[in-house]
Amino acid sequence: MLEQNLFAGFGGQGMLLIGNFLAQAGMKEGKHVSWLPSYGPEMRGGTANCSVVISDKPIASPVITKATCVIAMNRPSLEKFESAVRPGGLLIVNSSLIDIKSTRKDIDVLYIPANETAEKTGSVKAANLVVLGACIGRTKCVSPESITEAIKEKLGEKKAKLADINKAALNAGIEMAAR
Repeated sequence: MLEQNLFAGFGGQGMLLIGNFLAQAGMKEGKHVSWLPSYGPEMRGGTANCSVVISDKPIASPVITKATCVIAMNRPSLEKFESAVRPGGLLIVNSSLIDIKSTRKDIDVLYIPANETAEKTGSVKAANLVVLGACIGRTKCVSPESITEAIKEKLGEKKAKLADINKAALNAGIEMAAR
């Protein structure tokens, strides 16, 4: 198994955070992982993306040329990274903020209204967890239990009050991916 993921959006949307969650969950399951963040100097509001590789075998390089899954949270991210999805791969589009459709016919595309879905679960800030749920729901690269545990550990006691919202947002994404 080799999953190569690219998560992209603007700073503040939590793309680096969900990449870290995914890497942590992969480690919990005894898999080899790499997490490579990339962001502009202004972080919040600027562009931010990360790559997460999860494999059953040692990873030669964290650099991804063709991703098995790309999450695009805003239009510039879709325009930049749509071509990075390998044929047969998965593209997850935040349809709450992106008003165009993918032009690719050789990939699986999920249009997820992440912002509205997150708001229904209790906080629009959980939109990143909605798309992460869709990613793991479709790719099965890690289990929902591992992700939930990684989120809990990473956010710690300070954010424990958000556990129910986070879990609801993650599960909503998993359910959307099952359709």
